[in-house]
Amino acid sequence: MGTASSLVSPGDLIEDGYGAEGGEACEIPVEVKPKARLLRSSFRRAPRGIGASFKSTGSVELEYAAEYERLRKDYEIFRVSKNNEIASMQKKEAKLDDENKRLRAELQALQKTYQKILREKESALEAKYQAMERAATFEHDRDKVKRQFKIFRETKEKEIQDLLRARRDLESKLQQLQAQGIQLYDPADSDSDDNRTSITNDWDAAVASLLQVSPHVSQVLWSNTVRCYLIYTQETRAELHAFVQTHSSGLKRFCEGLGHFYLNVCFPEEKAALYTEERKMEIERSSVCVLLLKSSLSSFVVEDVEEAFVKCPDSRPLLVYLKMGDRKGECGGASSLSPATRELLERVNNADKTAKVKVVDHAGSAEDGAALIYTQLEKIIKQELLGLEMDDSGVVEEREDVYSGDVLWDLHDEQEQIEAYQNICSTAANHSFQKYIDGLNDMVAAPPPTPPLLVSGGPGSGKSLLLAKWIELQQKHSPNTLILYHFVGRPLSTSAEPVLIIKRLTVKLLQHFWSISGLSMDPCKILEEFPRWLERLSARHHGNIIIVIDSIDQIQNAERHMKWLIDPLPANVRVLVSVNVETCPQAWRLWPTLHLDPLNPREVRSVINTACVNTDTKLTKDQEKKLERHCRSASTCNALYVSLLARLLTHSRSSLSLEKTLHHCLSCQDTVALYRLCFKVALDALNTDRERNAMKELLCLVCASHNGISESEVLEIFSELSFPALSSLLHSLRRLLIVTFGCGLIRFQHLQACEAVMQEFLDGARYYALYREKLICYFSQQLSQNRVTWRVADELPWLLQQQENRSKLQLSLLNLFVSQNLYKRGHFSELLAYWQFVGKDKVSMAAEYFDALKEFERGCESEASMSKLANLYETLGRFLKDLGLLSQAVAPLQRSLEIRETALDPDHPSVAQSLHQLAGVYIQWRKFGNAEQLYKQALEISENAYGAEHCSVARELDSLSLLYQKQNKYEQAEKLQKRSIKIRQKMARQKGHMYGFTLLRRRALQLEELTLGKDSADCAKTLNELGVLYYLQNNIDAAKVFLMRSLEMRQRVLGTDHPDCAQSLNNLAALHCERRDYESAEKLYERALDIRKRALAPDHPSLAYTLKHLAMLYKRRGKLEKAVPLYELALEIREKSFGPKHPSVATALVNLAVLYCQLKKHSEALPLYERALRVYEDSLGRLHPRVGETLKNLAVLSYEEGDFEKAAELYKRAMEIKEAEPSLVCGKALSRLSSSGDTFSLRSPALLPHTSR
Repeated sequence: MGTASSLVSPGDLIEDGYGAEGGEACEIPVEVKPKARLLRSSFRRAPRGIGASFKSTGSVELEYAAEYERLRKDYEIFRVSKNNEIASMQKKEAKLDDENKRLRAELQALQKTYQKILREKESALEAKYQAMERAATFEHDRDKVKRQFKIFRETKEKEIQDLLRARRDLESKLQQLQAQGIQLYDPADSDSDDNRTSITNDWDAAVASLLQVSPHVSQVLWSNTVRCYLIYTQETRAELHAFVQTHSSGLKRFCEGLGHFYLNVCFPEEKAALYTEERKMEIERSSVCVLLLKSSLSSFVVEDVEEAFVKCPDSRPLLVYLKMGDRKGECGGASSLSPATRELLERVNNADKTAKVKVVDHAGSAEDGAALIYTQLEKIIKQELLGLEMDDSGVVEEREDVYSGDVLWDLHDEQEQIEAYQNICSTAANHSFQKYIDGLNDMVAAPPPTPPLLVSGGPGSGKSLLLAKWIELQQKHSPNTLILYHFVGRPLSTSAEPVLIIKRLTVKLLQHFWSISGLSMDPCKILEEFPRWLERLSARHHGNIIIVIDSIDQIQNAERHMKWLIDPLPANVRVLVSVNVETCPQAWRLWPTLHLDPLNPREVRSVINTACVNTDTKLTKDQEKKLERHCRSASTCNALYVSLLARLLTHSRSSLSLEKTLHHCLSCQDTVALYRLCFKVALDALNTDRERNAMKELLCLVCASHNGISESEVLEIFSELSFPALSSLLHSLRRLLIVTFGCGLIRFQHLQACEAVMQEFLDGARYYALYREKLICYFSQQLSQNRVTWRVADELPWLLQQQENRSKLQLSLLNLFVSQNLYKRGHFSELLAYWQFVGKDKVSMAAEYFDALKEFERGCESEASMSKLANLYETLGRFLKDLGLLSQAVAPLQRSLEIRETALDPDHPSVAQSLHQLAGVYIQWRKFGNAEQLYKQALEISENAYGAEHCSVARELDSLSLLYQKQNKYEQAEKLQKRSIKIRQKMARQKGHMYGFTLLRRRALQLEELTLGKDSADCAKTLNELGVLYYLQNNIDAAKVFLMRSLEMRQRVLGTDHPDCAQSLNNLAALHCERRDYESAEKLYERALDIRKRALAPDHPSLAYTLKHLAMLYKRRGKLEKAVPLYELALEIREKSFGPKHPSVATALVNLAVLYCQLKKHSEALPLYERALRVYEDSLGRLHPRVGETLKNLAVLSYEEGDFEKAAELYKRAMEIKEAEPSLVCGKALSRLSSSGDTFSLRSPALLPHTSR
């Protein structure tokens, strides 16, 4: 067959190869003439002329025949030569075809070889990258634990102080019991085996024992306020004045930025005698006490020091400032102190058992002394009170926020509910609620389906108190029951916002199930989706779920917003709500109801008598009869009325004023009237008109505010009011049940108190408006000073809305930090309601925000301002996304991403946050491809920044999982979801069920307290746990001290051959491995192994544990021959303990096979690998990562033996398993099986590889 190149076009030249030697180039004619004509023309010799003669016919024929014969011969020769040439060309063609086939086969072989080499190169690079990732993850985890322990070491001294105080209380009770002749049983004297400690096989078990403590979060600050109690003398007044005037404002701004209040508590020395009770109360509430001394002392200073520094030195951080002699010739140091001062300091020093008191000596100016006090106070507040982490220069380091997904909610709301519950539970009311509690128990225990249970009663009948007491009992007796509660406050307050209530309950539910993702921010959807969340989560909870909502009728349009109450509840869910009889919706009256009756005469008498006994007040029989006759109607014998009546009677100390007060009380026929009498009593007790006016103004401001008003705000609004006067006033109002504190805010204890203020001082809407304007001016002034705190965001927009000032409301909302504060604290519905009140729809609102952001961006130059700008853009994008304005939401989120990538770093965690939010918009837009790419980028950044097992990584995995579910990629989604759940569960275990390292810190302090007693097995166990805890925090020195003490105590108490001693030896060996002191570790492991061999059964798991780690140590140190029998014995023990087909047995087989390979005993290693492979395949499945690791090891072994084809086949199968695993961005966790075959526990110390010299 020819090719296209063999065809010749007309006019081309060809070479004649058939002529003589060279051939001649001739032109092929365009047209071919007939052959006959060609033949005739060949006979012509010359042109025939006119008159020429012709030859004869015969001669012509002869010539023709000869010519014909010649031509025939030529033709035959030509034909034969052409046939020969064709045959030759065919042979050449066949030969070329064979050569072409051979070359193609070689090319294919080379391509296969190239692909194989390329795959091997990629595998080698992948293995290199994985090794680098494992090393980076290890270093990152190490640094992270180091940072976390820094917080553990520096921020929670108050926990041990609480324990010391509890210890003293117990010791005093013990002494009382012993004084009464009661003999106490000492568990240490028992011979029972129950007193022996259990053997901790590894670090995981040790950590598990550490976390067996009730997750109770202590209240470091009293009502969200940093209260600094200052004790000073006349000689240190200058330092105090300089500190208050110059430095306290900085502490106040810092605390406000973190959502707390700051307050200086100080009583002037000349007026201290007037406020004895208030001083004791303030010392008890104080967060930190500061004593400023020089030489002289007054009796009031001694009393305060006695109360704060001597009686309860461990209740709070303490600071002593000593002003030394600064004049020429005046002696410095302790010699300048007076004998009384030295004696007082000696008593403080003796009471300071734990050396917690910080002392500052200063001999310079007052301003320098104030600066020293400020520096120490700032450190105490940041580290000990607020738990912030500081670097060496004293700068607060950024903390990783606790993961809350995309759910934004207000911690102040949560703290308000906790305080409300605690305040109600601490009420010393002598009411008999047992019959009602039994009724609630019976109603809750009723078989499903059960509608909501209604607790009804009149105002002040004790519904809140009953529910709080019942919740307290349920938490004690039913620990498996999940109880969610919410106490509704005043109408129109934040606690009465239905969307915030339901969102808070939903988040509290979701927090118990590892994830709070997927919760909508749309107010309507939050209310609609709550029943579905409740149904889904109740199916996963093993116990009952009880939801308690107190005063639900105070919610505006409660029946419309709480439609889910009408729907059937899940079988294990019970709902309790309390309502006033008058305001209960008609549809709810059909539910099972528990009605609270008024108090009977006996209960009334009991409440009043108890209050009188506590205050040494005595009533005459005539007065008792008058009270009994008065408290008979429904309005005068409810719980609140009787409690308030008792407070009023005991408020008067003289018999004359008591009779007068009783006369006025008997004229009050309801609780509101009695509260108005309380106001008069409180006003009469004040000394000056200024204080009386301040009390009226204070109550009116509380009534006019949204959620209340803080003490620091009161002092700023009423600049002429001193703190001692305010403290005395508030103390009196609290005793009369008028006000209370919630999250640092002054609020009314009961709604009737608010109604009484409105009737007594706010007669008409005009006065309401005046006090709201006063608050508006105050918060507007803060806004103008760029002090955008949570208080400004809470109060100012609400006040402007109540005043119907739309223009100013819009201006306040366009302050980007106000809107950001509201949105980030979860007040989404309020922010939306404000804009609707202004008259702006969603699109115009978005345009207003864009314009405000562009204006703000023009003034941003520094890195800090650019970071704030990025946060503002992100907040706006999320807000618009939640509103459903997806097209408008993309631009601010992209701008936030650009700013963070430019100003920070492309790999900064904030960039991952921007990517995550932008991906959420694309999901709602159904652009799944773009969203997947963004989520993967965010996941990669989070893994690089935090490690593979961080809550941020779990969040991205959850998001990717939901995305794959939307795309029907259920297999990929399931893998990601499993990895996310594993991360969350591990994080929760490490943090003590989502309470963070606070639990570990508290547990460490508790353990330190327990080790102060005499030697015992329990004390030795506690010391061992402490050593484990410090080891986990990378404090090797402290861990060694406690582990050595544990070992020595166990040897003294239990004997040197006890298994617990082996446990301590084992832990010490692991610690020495961490220090790379392998020789000491080897000796300790050998001692532990010797004890466990003699004390435990041959197949005990603890024995295998020690064998494994000693063998690993031998292998790392190159002592392979000594490691072999240990690995063999460990394999034998695992086979006896778990059976021959358990994955742990396969792991032991792999470990032994790897060791044989290192000894070049390939024939002995091969059957071990093959057996391990069969066990892994049978128990874990053919596609498990451990199967792939074993195949890879088998491939290496086959390669070393020269069986390349088998090695290639095994390696190919191993790579197929690896490719089947989820990739790094799709949730792949690093394999716990190293290439050498050793399996490390996540808690066990990773031995460094032995490097030969």
